[in-house]
Amino acid sequence: MYSLRIFLLIAAQLTFTATARAQWPYEVPFVPSPQVVVDEMLRLAEVNAQDFVIDLGSGDGRILITAARKFGARGLGVDLDEHLVMQSEAAAQDAGVAQRVQFLRQDLFKTDLSRASVITLYLLPGVNMRLRPVLLGLKPGTRIVAHDFELGDWKPDAKVTIRKNVMLWVVPAKIEGRWRLQVPLPAGTQTWDLDLRQKHQEIDGVVRAAGRPPGGVWQPSLRGDRLRFVLVDNTDREQEANLYFEGVVRGGVMEGEFRRGVGNVQTRHAWRAERIQP
Repeated sequence: MYSLRIFLLIAAQLTFTATARAQWPYEVPFVPSPQVVVDEMLRLAEVNAQDFVIDLGSGDGRILITAARKFGARGLGVDLDEHLVMQSEAAAQDAGVAQRVQFLRQDLFKTDLSRASVITLYLLPGVNMRLRPVLLGLKPGTRIVAHDFELGDWKPDAKVTIRKNVMLWVVPAKIEGRWRLQVPLPAGTQTWDLDLRQKHQEIDGVVRAAGRPPGGVWQPSLRGDRLRFVLVDNTDREQEANLYFEGVVRGGVMEGEFRRGVGNVQTRHAWRAERIQP
C-alpha cells in the first residue's frame, strides 16, 4: 500500500503541468479553491460525520479530503480529468482518508446524486443553471454549497464572504397548492384551507375559513422539509390570538405543533394538514 501511494504521488507530480493544459478541453477549467474557502464551504453546510458529500468537478480533491479529515464525512468526487483523479487519490492516501472517499473519472451530469446529503460546487454559471433542475429534484433538506457562482433566481439560504463568496442552499420541499388544515381551538376544532404559493424556498399564501374573508399566512419560512408560519385565530374577535406553527412536510402531509398565544397564557397543540389540490 505504501509503495502504491508513492507511485501515485510521483505520477501526480509528473503530470501536474500536463493537467493544467488538459483542463482546457473540458467545460469547467480547474481553478483550485483556497483552503480557507474550502473550510468555510464545509462549515456553512454544517458537514458532520453522518454526511455523504458529493463534490461535482472535484479537481485535486481538496474539498472532499477536507470534509473527511476535518469533519469526519464520507463522500465521492467526480471529475473528467484522469490526471486530477489520480492526484486526488494520492492526496487522499497521504491525508489518511482514502477509506472514506472515492474519486471517479465521470461526467457530473451522469452522476447519481441521490445518496448525497451535501453537494459541493465550484462550477461556471452556465453549468450551475443546467444542473439546477437536478438539484431542486433532490430530497428536501439536501444542502448545496458553492464557491463564487450562484443558481440564478434560486436565492441562497445563507451567504458569507471570506476572501471569496460562499453560498448555501437547502433543497426545499414542494408545498405549493391547497392544504386542508385541522386546527383545535377554544371554540372547537376548525377546518381551514391554506392556499400556498412557492418559488423555491420562498413561500406565501392565504388561509380560508367558511364564513370569513381570507386571512394572511404571516412570517412563512421553508428550510428543506421544515416549515414555519403564523395564522391569526379570529373566531372570537374579543379573544384573538396568534397561532405559531412549526412542522415537517412529508409528501402530501404536513404536521407538527402550534403554540396559541404568548406568555403565561400560551398553549400547545398538535396540527396536521393534507394536500387537497396541487
